Amino acid sequence: MDYIPFGRTGLTVSQIALGTGNFGTGWGHGADAATSTAILDAYADAGGNFLDTADVYQFGQSEEIIGKALAGRREDFVLASKFSNGAAPDANRLVTGNSRKAMIASVEASLKRLKTDRIDLYWVHHPDDVTATDEIVRGFDDLARAGKILYAGLSNFPAWRLAQAATIADLTRALPIAAAQFEHSLVHRDPEADLFPASRALGLGVVTWSPLGGGVLTGKYRKGETGRAEGFGGKVFQAEDTPQRTAIIDTVIAIADELHASPDQVAIAWAGSHGAVPMIGPRSMAQLTSNLGALDVVLTDEQSRRLDAVSATSQAPARQV
Repeated sequence: MDYIPFGRTGLTVSQIALGTGNFGTGWGHGADAATSTAILDAYADAGGNFLDTADVYQFGQSEEIIGKALAGRREDFVLASKFSNGAAPDANRLVTGNSRKAMIASVEASLKRLKTDRIDLYWVHHPDDVTATDEIVRGFDDLARAGKILYAGLSNFPAWRLAQAATIADLTRALPIAAAQFEHSLVHRDPEADLFPASRALGLGVVTWSPLGGGVLTGKYRKGETGRAEGFGGKVFQAEDTPQRTAIIDTVIAIADELHASPDQVAIAWAGSHGAVPMIGPRSMAQLTSNLGALDVVLTDEQSRRLDAVSATSQAPARQV
């Protein structure tokens, strides 16, 4: 595993992050505690040091599993978590959203589940379309001054709000906005038009989720598997529903054959070529092992051009490699 500087934070993180949305079975779809811990252990053995969770993941079970698994080795990892949704299917409206109240209540509950005294990187999971950006920035600053968090980030926010938050933090000398997180893959390249350029200009560390398009880029749904197509109610899933997406998957599979690799490895390697930390979310040891095989995949210039060309959109044209 190689390590890269994470924005302007001074942190050096592994080139692939481990997303833990599948840690637990609270959603009716995921991995039990033993399997989840084995996945974390294997990721660490491969050199991984960047863990990403959220209070809503498996309704708190993900954080609980991580808290137990990190006993005695907490400082070996950059630990990130998120708030906005609450840790229960019927979470009270006062502890959901982006408000300062929700932020304070959520971080305290997450710290208990994670069995730690602070969260290294704390994300707003997504905008609630109500809370003002300055309230979010000031809330982050308060948490940092209280020693509850070290760095702050915005997940799934539009580029203009990233810029707004970073500017407010700078002008008020509050805790800087350190990172951005958003979806990016061969079947979702829109962020290349605005989120990537904004993040680079602002000096943010970037984490991209769903590099496999919810699994569609593996080609497994062509074989009758269901996975995220059904397991999460169809959320965070990019279906093979256009001729272009069919062509993208065909190209990924063809290049995987050329490299004696698997399609997921090709897709993750491509996602990692944009200056971001792609985040994998395995549900089994087999998936983790295959995903980590992306570390050994080196796309040729010609293969990168083919992937860029077949997936190009008006927002994300093919790159000049």
